[in-house]
Amino acid sequence: MGIAVGVNESLDPSVLSSSSSQTANNAQDLQNQFLTLLVTQLQNQDPTNPMDNSQLTTQLAQINTLGGIEKLNTTLGSISGQITAGQSLQSSTLIGHGVMVKGTQVLVGNGTSTPFGVELGSASTATTATIKDSNGSVVRTIEIGGLSAGVHTFSWDGKLADGSAAPDGKYSVSVAASNGSEQLVAQPLNYAYVSGVSTTDKVTRLDLGTMGTATLDEIRQIL
Repeated sequence: MGIAVGVNESLDPSVLSSSSSQTANNAQDLQNQFLTLLVTQLQNQDPTNPMDNSQLTTQLAQINTLGGIEKLNTTLGSISGQITAGQSLQSSTLIGHGVMVKGTQVLVGNGTSTPFGVELGSASTATTATIKDSNGSVVRTIEIGGLSAGVHTFSWDGKLADGSAAPDGKYSVSVAASNGSEQLVAQPLNYAYVSGVSTTDKVTRLDLGTMGTATLDEIRQIL
C-alpha cells in the first residue's frame, strides 16, 4: 500500500512582524495628527470664549483610548502568531503517525487492511458495519454490537463473506447504529497517515497524502 508524501511549508514570521509594525506606525501618525490639531485649536481659540475644560478632557481621553486600542490589537496579533506557531509545533509531532478522520475508505493490500471506525453521539445497542467493493457490491457485513458514545476503531481481517481473502484494492465502509427502535447518527471514520504539516493563512493543516489535508480539530483519534 503506497503512501503519498507531501511537502511541508514553514511559517513566515515576517508576515506578523510587518503587520504589527504597520499598525504601530498608523497609531503613532494618528496621535501626532490629533495633537497637532489640538494645539492649533488651543492657539486659535476665541479668548472671550475659550475651550471648555470638559471638551479638552474628552479629547484627551479619546486619544488615550485610541492608543490603548492600537496597543491591544498589536498584543492580540502577537498572541495569535504564538498560538499558530504552537499549533504547528504540536502538529509536527503527529508526522509518521496514523489518525482517524471522517471518511469511508478502507484499503486492502498484502493480506492486511487499514482500520475503520465510527463516531457516535449517543450509545447504541446494535451497530453494523457494511463493507463494499469498488463496484458497490457488499463483500462483508460485520455485526459489532452495542457501543458507548464516542469514537471507536476496528480492524477488518480482509476476508470476504465466504472466508476467502479480499483482493487488494480500495473498499468503502458504512456504519448503521441503533438504540432499540431509534436509528442513530453514525459517522464513519477511516485511517490516514500524517506525512507532513503546513501552515497557510495562520491555519495549520496536516498532510494526509492521498487523503488530502485536515486541521487538528478534524482529527478524531490518534493511533
